[in-house]
Amino acid sequence: MSPRLLLNPIHFFALGAGAGLAPRAPGTAGTLVAVPLAWAMLDWPFAWRVAVVIAFVVAGVALCGASARRLGTHDHPAIVFDEITGFLAACLAFESRPLMLLLAFVLFRLFDITKPWPIRDADHRIGGGAGIMLDDLMAAAYAAACLLMVDILLPAT
Repeated sequence: MSPRLLLNPIHFFALGAGAGLAPRAPGTAGTLVAVPLAWAMLDWPFAWRVAVVIAFVVAGVALCGASARRLGTHDHPAIVFDEITGFLAACLAFESRPLMLLLAFVLFRLFDITKPWPIRDADHRIGGGAGIMLDDLMAAAYAAACLLMVDILLPAT
């Protein structure tokens, strides 16, 4: 896939500023793009973090859908804005615990890659930008549930 795609603003954002062009594991590369943003947001009020995630979801449905149409395929591996958004959503499960960021990364990638039920079903049945975003948001929900359990079992002191 040509880096010239990044000249188009839709592809630039949908492809995670080029992270999605990584020759291997583009979804992981896209998730890495979100780590500095998630880190910066750790101390933000919860409502602001939720607002950012909602804005990313709304933008992602439009961006990912438009990019997929232009690329001629549903959920092309280079489209990673959904991974960026999903990781930020998973990080809503904790505040001010940088080590949880690493665990969030691992759990989110695990659920996004393995796509346990019903994530895989949603990924195959729902088209367009909403379908591209939904499986990553579901993976984020699975990761967040695990993170909340960790937070209960190992509370911050």
